[in-house]
Amino acid sequence: MTTNNLHSGQTAWLGAGNDVDDAWRGFVATWPQAEIRGADGRVVWTMAGYEFLQDEAPAPTVHPGLWQQARRNLAHGLFKVTERIYQVRGFDLSNMTLIEGERGVIVIDPLTCAETAQAALALYRQQRGERPVTAVIYSHSHVDHFGGVRGVLDEQEAIRQGIPVIAPAGFLWHAVSENMIAGNAMSRRSQFQFGHTLPRGVCAQVDCGLGKNVPHGTITLIPPTRTIEKSANAM
Repeated sequence: MTTNNLHSGQTAWLGAGNDVDDAWRGFVATWPQAEIRGADGRVVWTMAGYEFLQDEAPAPTVHPGLWQQARRNLAHGLFKVTERIYQVRGFDLSNMTLIEGERGVIVIDPLTCAETAQAALALYRQQRGERPVTAVIYSHSHVDHFGGVRGVLDEQEAIRQGIPVIAPAGFLWHAVSENMIAGNAMSRRSQFQFGHTLPRGVCAQVDCGLGKNVPHGTITLIPPTRTIEKSANAM
């Protein structure tokens, strides 16, 4: 996969300003269009189709605030947050955070599906080396923060090596309740909330607010092996 280490040409039409600088601060590298395909060749995720956002002036059919947010959300790739902390953004609805340790890398919130998570980790490793995953942390029970876990970690290998999967107390109950028991209702809600079944355009899907769109991949889960029961102040 070709890696693009320059974003100036991609974003020249975004204009100038602190928010543009903030969106691209720490940029390291990306893939063209951030395109990700499944094993069957099907496109799971792509940033293609949002060329209409090249216009700085909002389309009359789109709220100006959403238009600006949508333009900022075009930033995608690997970003350095600070020393030893990186994020992959724009490869999914959510972001993956990676913390470099002495023995490998800790993955926080492995995205929505295995395909995008695997691609995000591959991009990171292209730039930072073949660090093994030494822990996974789920920040909470929404599917875009755990569904890609099997793209970054093999469960049996994790068991053999004692690699922890860490989550807040009650995580599994809430994850099952939301995505299994209430799965149909949540799926319908997401269609209205994000419009991800619509074509991309000024009269259809523009942005999801927190990210560009919803990936169409394989949702997975590895149950937590450790849970956080108390805050640090309560210990």
